[in-house]
Amino acid sequence: MAIQITFIGLGQIGASMGLALAPHKDKITRIGHDKDSNVENNALKKGAVDKIEHNLPRAVRDARLVVLSLPISEIRETLEFIAPDLKEGTVVLDTAPVKSDVAKWAKEILPEGCHYVGLVPAIGAEFLRDEKSGLDSARADLFSKGIFLVSTSPGTPGEAVQLASDFVRLLDAIPMLTDILESDGIAATVHLLPQLVAAALVNITVDQPGWLDARKIAGRPYVVTTESAARHDDVYSLYMLALQNRANVVRALDTLIAALRDLRDDIENGDEESLKDRLIAARNGRENWMNERAAANWAEMQAEPSKFSTLNDRLFGSFFGKQIKKK
Repeated sequence: MAIQITFIGLGQIGASMGLALAPHKDKITRIGHDKDSNVENNALKKGAVDKIEHNLPRAVRDARLVVLSLPISEIRETLEFIAPDLKEGTVVLDTAPVKSDVAKWAKEILPEGCHYVGLVPAIGAEFLRDEKSGLDSARADLFSKGIFLVSTSPGTPGEAVQLASDFVRLLDAIPMLTDILESDGIAATVHLLPQLVAAALVNITVDQPGWLDARKIAGRPYVVTTESAARHDDVYSLYMLALQNRANVVRALDTLIAALRDLRDDIENGDEESLKDRLIAARNGRENWMNERAAANWAEMQAEPSKFSTLNDRLFGSFFGKQIKKK
């Protein structure tokens, strides 16, 4: 009998996961749900899911794995809505970049015997400059060779963590086990900080003295640097994520402010050598990172092999043949 995985949210992330699982259709039934029925129908046509179910309780009723690919602003309400219909042993995953509050909501809302594991996916390097978003940008290989942070709260059964890790491997990605605090610290630096920097730059230029002329010649450096203010998280989700991850975001902003102050001091003091060294270090650092990201040689980060003999045994056999311990 096929195992049901339900995807709630069929944008780029959710639909790409569904597409990546297409080769396993003989063992997995992919159920899709989105609040937009047009998105649901298009996801079905695209082959991202096997069936759509617009009734959310029915969508999760027989699922053994539920994947929430939603804005942070919709997660708590969705958990509350699906909780009464989750069967015992169901594992709920989410892809929000900040986990602390989601983990608290899951502990409060999910019924006894159901478990939460957080995922933070990284898309493949070749897609980082892709300007498309939503279902139209979904691809089966979106996560190929990428890293997924897999984070849990203390007390989560090992079988639930193993299931989440095996799910990631089926996407041709590599699970990297972290705790929630570490995951949120990483998200503050590489996900939230760039968007906040972009917002700050826009706010200190647009509608300020001189902008009437500056706007006429603002070019690629301005566009590229401020792009994060217009893409990625919507405003409501961004400020929720920043406030939920307050300590880490404040720490990241303090570090940024210190770095800007160092640049300012070098320029004010006319310290040519120091300024040049900082700029060269930044350029080399970015180039090294881009090369590493493209190579995606992350194999050494994989978790230790489990006691189960094969991936298929874990996901399709042993795991579903027994109950996960209750919380």
